[in-house]
Amino acid sequence: MQSKTSQTTSQLTPRQLQLLKAIRTFQASRCYSPTIGELAVQLGISRSTVFEHITELRQKELLSDSRRRARSLTLTLKAQNLLSNFTDHSSDSYRQSPAGIPLAGRVAAGLPVEAIEDIEYLSLSSHFGNDDRLFALEVKGDSMIDDGIRNGDFVICRRSPVADNGQLVIAIIDNEEATLKRFYKEKCCVRLQPANDNYESIYSDNCRIDAVVVGLLRKL
Repeated sequence: MQSKTSQTTSQLTPRQLQLLKAIRTFQASRCYSPTIGELAVQLGISRSTVFEHITELRQKELLSDSRRRARSLTLTLKAQNLLSNFTDHSSDSYRQSPAGIPLAGRVAAGLPVEAIEDIEYLSLSSHFGNDDRLFALEVKGDSMIDDGIRNGDFVICRRSPVADNGQLVIAIIDNEEATLKRFYKEKCCVRLQPANDNYESIYSDNCRIDAVVVGLLRKL
């Protein structure tokens, strides 16, 4: 006889299960819910497809939300129990693999140096520590190009409600839109400064800091 969890899991498509996991991971790392647009980008599917899956997950009593707010998707208790009991075999294999990329030594970008192999492992935790406030975001757009941050890069962020003037931050505007900009506190508002002359500064009196940027990753 199948358990209720097994029955519910069998009623889900792989994409719906992936969507539930994506919402759980986003909420755990960011402390607020993702938008339909952010889920579409993360999963590589269209907004309309995400919306259709969310509608079906609501009908299965696995998601709840407020249709008047952009960031209100919430996993129901039923969904949380399902995910906590679900065995992700891919995560088991991940835990068995090395915790990082082999760091085999150093290479000169100036005068040549002696090649000495010294195997260590390069990982995010080796550079930024095992801080549960850390998370990564993929950059979409070129508004920070003059700061060396390109479309498709990954920024390493540390959750923080405050920032110093001039710091790179992830800011939430009007409780909905997230943006990567340099933070400046003005007399009566906040200025979010791009690093591209093709973009104008954003001035807001309804802005909160979600995180400060502490690193950058790029795949060549």
